[in-house]
Amino acid sequence: MNERIEELAARKDQARKAGSPRAVQRQHDRGKMTARERVEYLLDEGSFQELDMLGRHRVGEALAERPYTDGIITGFGTIEGRRVCLFSQDFTVFGGALGEVFAEKVHKVMDLASSLGVPIIGLNDGAGARIQEGVVSLAMYGGIFHRNVQASGVIPQISVIMGPCAGGAVYSPALTDFVFMVQDTSYMFITGPDVVKSVTGEDVTHEQLGGAMTHATRSGVCTFVAPDDKAGLEDVRYLLSFLPPNNLEEPPWVQPTDDPVRPCPGLIDLMPSSSNQAYDMRRVITTVLDDGEFFEYSPHWAGSLVCGFGRLDGHVVGIVGNQPQILAGVLDIDSSEKGGRFVRTCDAFNIPLVTFVDVPGFLPGTDQEYGGIIRHGAKLLYAFCEATVPRIQLITRKAYGGAYVVMNSKSIGADLAYAWPSAEFAVMGASGAVEILYRRELAEASDPVARRAELVEEYSERHVNPWAAAERGYVDDVIDPADTRAVLVRSLHMLRSKREELPKRKHGNVPL
Repeated sequence: MNERIEELAARKDQARKAGSPRAVQRQHDRGKMTARERVEYLLDEGSFQELDMLGRHRVGEALAERPYTDGIITGFGTIEGRRVCLFSQDFTVFGGALGEVFAEKVHKVMDLASSLGVPIIGLNDGAGARIQEGVVSLAMYGGIFHRNVQASGVIPQISVIMGPCAGGAVYSPALTDFVFMVQDTSYMFITGPDVVKSVTGEDVTHEQLGGAMTHATRSGVCTFVAPDDKAGLEDVRYLLSFLPPNNLEEPPWVQPTDDPVRPCPGLIDLMPSSSNQAYDMRRVITTVLDDGEFFEYSPHWAGSLVCGFGRLDGHVVGIVGNQPQILAGVLDIDSSEKGGRFVRTCDAFNIPLVTFVDVPGFLPGTDQEYGGIIRHGAKLLYAFCEATVPRIQLITRKAYGGAYVVMNSKSIGADLAYAWPSAEFAVMGASGAVEILYRRELAEASDPVARRAELVEEYSERHVNPWAAAERGYVDDVIDPADTRAVLVRSLHMLRSKREELPKRKHGNVPL
């Protein structure tokens, strides 16, 4: 027995040193942690239980060609005491390329996460499919993709790109809920720079084609960007503090240190005197949330819409708000995509939604129309209409046209709607409305400029205010901005017992 125990220890020690010292050094020289170092840094100390440590591939005869782990570390552990399953691709073994045994290990740990109802985290740093295993590698990718889809909306799925992720390998992260990338050391693309140049003639670097900031600012594939491996893993831990383990449980509550009825008088001074002046919606959001803590979702992409996680009285909330500082807060193709994805994620994991509305409309122009703003805008509309979590709308200023309806209005199912006295409800702004309604009168006026100013003031007084909406019940109350936090806390407390079911159907047909 003692001999077998010694043999076991030797084999496991060999598995822990699967990558050659030279390969490990190259990893460190690039500013990257090894697969095992990442797992140990991410999880609570001493909590990791590795699975299939002694797995090795079935191609080749020499033991040197069949290293233990087969290039991936899988297992389970805890983060802040909460259970997770994970896998970590090992670039020091076969370049982290996926083969049959490698994929079988991933399949097993993904199945375990789904059956236990715990998050699955993938630390990606691999060269794609293992060429020498041919079609087997490709088929094994299909098994991962299928499991990603089956687990979608059931358990949180988090992908962390910490090196190369190319070809078919990119589709698993794309199917997950959140994608983290590391600046300068990670990249994702379907085809690399060499193929792009041979096909299109374009000269482009790895970073330009698929680096972290490319996907964070242009494609929207990347949700969060970190400066290095450690910062990325710390952000993963932080994100998990806002998420439940699965769709049947509630997000974690923390004991609040912030007074739930704390007044917010600073919000009154924050609102500009002119409705055409910009202000920072993030300041509104952080002023209202517990301790000003706000974890922004896709902060570098589609900046006219701000999304993210925070807490009110210790309870997690999802925030969606128009950002007047960027394109006046309009909804466009990208912001509609971003908002729709975020709303559906919150709804899947029982996170109440609070919407801060200051929207002048949808972005006009041929680029937007040809790009499908109608279809993309409908994604955000669909997401709100489908959501069954508690939903609150707060209108801070502009609420114009169809964009007001799309931004979680009472008419599409918001449970409660509030407005500040500065709110402006209208089909369009007063200036545009006057040009249409009084075109003939203005053309015949002796002083069109003065008459136009009179008509704009008259129209604004009559229509561009919250009172008519309050009279008709389209908002439930007009509130003092200083009372915003207290009103939201009370409202969410009341809505916590909300129960709503969608019509029985296989699934809806999202306007993809």
